[in-house]
Amino acid sequence: MAQKKLRRSILTGALLIGVLQLSGLAGPPLICHTIETGDAKSLPWGSSTDWRAVKPDYDLSRLVDDTLALLTPETPVLARMETLRRATIYAVWSKRDREVSLKSKNDRVADDLLARLMARVRESAGNNQSFTLALFDAGYLIASFQQAGYQWKDKSATNSEGYPMVHKALEGYAMVRKASVHPGGSPEMEFAAALITSSPLQPTQHAHLQRAIAGAREGSLLARNLVKHFGKSGQKLADLRAQVGAQ
Repeated sequence: MAQKKLRRSILTGALLIGVLQLSGLAGPPLICHTIETGDAKSLPWGSSTDWRAVKPDYDLSRLVDDTLALLTPETPVLARMETLRRATIYAVWSKRDREVSLKSKNDRVADDLLARLMARVRESAGNNQSFTLALFDAGYLIASFQQAGYQWKDKSATNSEGYPMVHKALEGYAMVRKASVHPGGSPEMEFAAALITSSPLQPTQHAHLQRAIAGAREGSLLARNLVKHFGKSGQKLADLRAQVGAQ
């Protein structure tokens, strides 16, 4: 009897996670689903509701500097996520999606952006807040690039500015997970980790989602994003909290 209850509990949990995945996510979750950021600034975009609404005349040679300028210590985590999502579409996804039309071409911008963010991680070592954010940014971009089909380069090569190239062995999720428990970590970072582990689904996804929900306040931007990505239309955070068993 006890074994049957245990199997039933495991099956129920697996089905619940599957429902949560299907309710809000179709396509790579870090690419095809916008993050609500309120009034926070981000990269130039044509529509807040269209996930691939790039500005066709945006100059890709500006992407690295524009992205880094937006990722200040004061920038909220959710705004960082949306900025890195847009940067990924400009730098990587646009090469595989005919619906993303850009006049500007730059084959090295993805490598340059990733290398610069990794350089920030190295440069911020020893400063807890700066290191946490730098680690999160680099990890989230790596995870986004992975979902966008980024073609990884030889790790011994350097980019156009002389920074070492980043290679596939780097694990974006591991970096985001480390940032989430490092001083300065937050429920928003747990939300980011839950998104990353949604595709492909990983065993740790449910725990990240629980922690994100537990740290969110009803009506907050985080709550709205959680319901948008993992809940159902018309739900409140309390409904999602009850579904996933968050305290």
